[in-house]
Amino acid sequence: MKYRTLGRTGLSVSEIGMGCEGLVHQPYETVKAFVDRMQAGGVNCIDLYAPNPEFRSNLGRALEGRRDRFILQAHLCTVWKDGQYQRTRDLQEVKLGFQDQLERLKTDHVEIGMIHYVDSLTDWEQIRTGPVMAYALELKEAGIIGSIGLSSHNPAAALAAIQSGLVDVLMFSVNPCYDLQPAGEDVEALWDEKNYEKQLINMDPDRQRLYETCQRLGVGITVMKAFGGGDLLHADLSPACVALTPHQCIHYALTRPAVASVLAGARTLGELESCLAYESASDAERDYAAAFAAMPKISWQGHCMYCGHCAPCPVGIDVATVTKFWRLATAQGEIPETVREHYAALPRTAGECIACGACEARCPFGVPVRENMKQAAALFGK
Repeated sequence: MKYRTLGRTGLSVSEIGMGCEGLVHQPYETVKAFVDRMQAGGVNCIDLYAPNPEFRSNLGRALEGRRDRFILQAHLCTVWKDGQYQRTRDLQEVKLGFQDQLERLKTDHVEIGMIHYVDSLTDWEQIRTGPVMAYALELKEAGIIGSIGLSSHNPAAALAAIQSGLVDVLMFSVNPCYDLQPAGEDVEALWDEKNYEKQLINMDPDRQRLYETCQRLGVGITVMKAFGGGDLLHADLSPACVALTPHQCIHYALTRPAVASVLAGARTLGELESCLAYESASDAERDYAAAFAAMPKISWQGHCMYCGHCAPCPVGIDVATVTKFWRLATAQGEIPETVREHYAALPRTAGECIACGACEARCPFGVPVRENMKQAAALFGK
């Protein structure tokens, strides 16, 4: 298992994390089997949005004696009422729900306190200025949560949240179909067939800006819905009309700026094994470029997807990484100091490009690499 630093939290999280939805109605023995396999496979990041009390108790029992091996991303604002999950902004309910979570998990702290499901700017403003954020900050000050997170499907709301400086971790829905769609408050619209009927070209700029801003500000991203609820794995269900593999979906998410961990929503141990197999998968098995190029109504022409097909460069330039840093700087209108330092640390920079064009000949998306390298060299001075 490979590990990545989750932004400015400094936490080292496994590339493959675990979502809890598939475990909610499972008996203790199954939950324990999952935790055993996660530990054996090096998975250390678990998302806990579900407030189901039996699940929380089962997980707490399964974590006994090994709690310190896992990073818990536990949600605020989710409660169990009338036998089902509900989202709440009522402070008393938020407090009772979070305290119940700590007690059932048999822990006195969680690494990430995730403010749950913020999909509108209005909701974000009410949270930012209201008692929920005050409570989250109080928990952080007391050391009960290590970092404040926020989950969202809307890039506009997510961007406002991370730019506030209050949010350290963003849980966001990342997959190649969602990334084509503009910001909106209705999560169901992300999968509405009518939104995929016309020709779609390249990533939505708001989503691109969100990922790049997270990278610049040190806000780590944990990924939900990498498989689109499983639909992306089936050509007849995917709006792209092309089936992707779990390895391709995971690799796509992990190549977006600021992404640290993809939370697998495995419902069986077999599905978990399929996700863990990503770590030993070949470059060919991870490669999503050919599948993307075959999508009939979607064009990525001219847009760097960080797929790595441009390699190898004869002088050793990591073209995808240089392009990522260049885009981060140009999107900001200036070079953030952290980006400048990371660029300067590269063993080969854009100024060393010999303009041979070998990378462009291999690029499946027609990216003007030589021109990009020229602009990057001018921007960074080397």
